[in-house]
Amino acid sequence: MLVVLSMTEPDSSPRQRERRRQRRRRQVRLRRTVAGGVLLALAAGITLGARAVGSHQSAGKPAAAVKTKPRPARREVPDEIRGVHVTMALASLPGKLDEYLALPGLNTIELDVKDEDGRVGFVPPSVPLARRSGAAGRYYKASQVARQVHAHGAYLIGRVVTFEDPVLAEQRPDLAIHTSDGSIWHNNAGLGWTNPYDRRVWRYNVDVAAAAVRAGFDEIQFDYVRFPSDGDLSLIRYPGKKAQTMRWTIPAFVQYAGKRLHPLGARVSVDVFGLSATRDLGIGQLPRRVSRYVDAVYPMVYPSHYNPGEYGISDPNAAPGQTVTRSLADFQRALEGRNTRLTPWLQDFSLGRTYTLEDVLSQVAAARGQHTGGFLLWNPEGLYTASVLQP
Repeated sequence: MLVVLSMTEPDSSPRQRERRRQRRRRQVRLRRTVAGGVLLALAAGITLGARAVGSHQSAGKPAAAVKTKPRPARREVPDEIRGVHVTMALASLPGKLDEYLALPGLNTIELDVKDEDGRVGFVPPSVPLARRSGAAGRYYKASQVARQVHAHGAYLIGRVVTFEDPVLAEQRPDLAIHTSDGSIWHNNAGLGWTNPYDRRVWRYNVDVAAAAVRAGFDEIQFDYVRFPSDGDLSLIRYPGKKAQTMRWTIPAFVQYAGKRLHPLGARVSVDVFGLSATRDLGIGQLPRRVSRYVDAVYPMVYPSHYNPGEYGISDPNAAPGQTVTRSLADFQRALEGRNTRLTPWLQDFSLGRTYTLEDVLSQVAAARGQHTGGFLLWNPEGLYTASVLQP
């Protein structure tokens, strides 16, 4: 403690009186400085004490007691996925989704969030570009669909068609793949594609996916997450193309998507061609590379899509079980050592010949024989062989 003593002198001359005034001023300043220091010390002591108390109180308590934003709980993936694809148009029909959910054995719905035509199935308030471009529709209410699916105890996957996007390509040519003359490039079906090198395209697709996750979707499955495979590829020009190759661009996009969607509590997966594990198809799909960043890989092992002689099979479409087995064996090798779930898309439609119950069952048996995480059935018309969904 500092004690300030006051000394007095005889009032003998003006010079002495001035000295006394100066001395008193210094004493007053000193007292104020001491008082301020004491207050600061008290304040610091209180602050440190509060921190010490807070630290002591949090010690030994679970992490949940700390005010940090918790990671959302995720619905468990079924031990064996048994599901079907549902278009946004079908989901818009009253009672249609309930019909699918009532199928015996079904435990998963894969629903279009954004489809091949660039349409978004609902109006995401957090994605103004979807509204401005005319992509956003009112086919269903995302949160209502999520509650409906979960009420049936089913798992909900949102399909996001990524780079094939005729809506965005036409409305925002700066985001599209171009031709050598600067016009928008189109594939054989006359559909425009967005530029896989453009980070703004990445952000748009993941923004749409994030809106579905916040509404309650359990998993986001990116489809057409590749470069174009049909059309006059020699005409393609990628505006602002970087030195990065296709082989690294697609894994980079998937990594970006995972970094944004995993913290929201969603799983992230990709659809890939059935031959992508057998050889490099030149479209940026390398299952082993992308598997580093995703929770699941869904190969589209439709037997009708394999050329004669593939895997040594003269007619793969006539031998669906054998074709699926050979293709999935290559995927098992490609994903060896990864924790990535392998779940195939199986053909439940007729192309090249009429598909029967036995054809679909043979594919299911092949998927189970390769110890996959289940299977999803694809039929563009939404008509499924329900009996194969039984456990």
